[in-house]
Amino acid sequence: MKLFLQGAAMLLAAGLAANAHAQGKTQKVIIEDDDPNAIMLVTIDNAGDEIVKVMNETQPQRFHDPKAPRFILTDQKGRFALGIGGYVKATAEYDFNGISDDVDFYPSLIPNRGQTNARNQFQMDATTSTVFLKLVGRTKNLGDFVVYTAGNFRGGDKVFELQNAYASFLGFTLGYDYSLFMDAAGAPPTIDYAGPAGMAFHRATQFRYEHTFMNCLKAGVGVEMTVVDGITNANEHIGVQRAPSVPIYLQYNWNKASHLRVAGILRGMSYDNLSADKMESETGWGILASTTFNLGKRVQLFGQGVYGKGISQYMNDISNLNVDIVPDPEKQGKMQVLPMMGWYAGMQYNITRNLFVSGTYSQSRLYSEKDYPQTPSEQYRYGQYLVANMFWNITPNLQAGVEYLRGWRTDFDDITRHANRINLSAQFNF
Repeated sequence: MKLFLQGAAMLLAAGLAANAHAQGKTQKVIIEDDDPNAIMLVTIDNAGDEIVKVMNETQPQRFHDPKAPRFILTDQKGRFALGIGGYVKATAEYDFNGISDDVDFYPSLIPNRGQTNARNQFQMDATTSTVFLKLVGRTKNLGDFVVYTAGNFRGGDKVFELQNAYASFLGFTLGYDYSLFMDAAGAPPTIDYAGPAGMAFHRATQFRYEHTFMNCLKAGVGVEMTVVDGITNANEHIGVQRAPSVPIYLQYNWNKASHLRVAGILRGMSYDNLSADKMESETGWGILASTTFNLGKRVQLFGQGVYGKGISQYMNDISNLNVDIVPDPEKQGKMQVLPMMGWYAGMQYNITRNLFVSGTYSQSRLYSEKDYPQTPSEQYRYGQYLVANMFWNITPNLQAGVEYLRGWRTDFDDITRHANRINLSAQFNF
């Protein structure tokens, strides 16, 4: 009965806090209890300073990631806190003069000739709506620790799908999260959930270690579960993998909104050579440089370049093509890794504190090697991605946006097709 009354009191307190927040007032909401192990429900701006700092500084930083929660549960001493948050987002999309055949805008998914006669398309989407749980705490032996899980509804038939699930302490992170071979904080703002075609983007099950030096340098190294998608024929088969992928990075920060990152990755990719009846492997590798920095209070710049071989899993647009490894036309049963490249450059201009515009151009490119493909074909060669948008923060928790996208797909036969899209969005954070 006592637990039931506490739960009811907590719900009532949350309602009162939401009402006070809506009226622009600051109100601390506490569940009083004589038990020293009792918990308190508080708004995040009234939690302990140290807990708020850990909660905010460890929140994922990609534009599409949720903000810190509005309410948290904390113990009486303010050493542990559990936050529950997320956002509801709805978008309306209209393609014209060509389509990208997905709810996200990928140049690689602009249909080939004969695949469809559609030149216009209307879609609506709410599957990127996200819910997360985050536990943070300060301990004597483990220091600051974070346990974080988040998911949206991007699974098959719009079922809930895990996007992040990890635990971090003493610089170590174990679980499922963004790869170290990407720069989530350096991605430009878009309504389009995928983002620029040439952006490095990947999630992986991993174990990593990161360390900060002199408050401005940060380095990290990890091992990630290797996932390989490739094009095969009757002489090859891609099955189990024998080695992890190993990413490493170094990042320099000169203020809160400005940094420069360089990263590299090695990938061992195994396959069955059915002609020789043995398992073989190819090595993929990649290098990345990225930055974001502000020019005064109104302008933020974004940029990234990535190049490598056999890293299509980490390339935003090319990841749809399954070209981590492909057949070697010169050797039966053997496979090879192809060179690939991606880059983007963008700018955000803050018109007011609550209104900003941005624009980004991006390109991704797949190169031929050893006469692959052997003849000119409708296989993707490179894609271009252009986005311009405007976002309005109507309230601290409600954001609206409008966006124009244009994509080009050019194949190895030098034929180019294009698509255009208008996006409208509304997002409420909780």
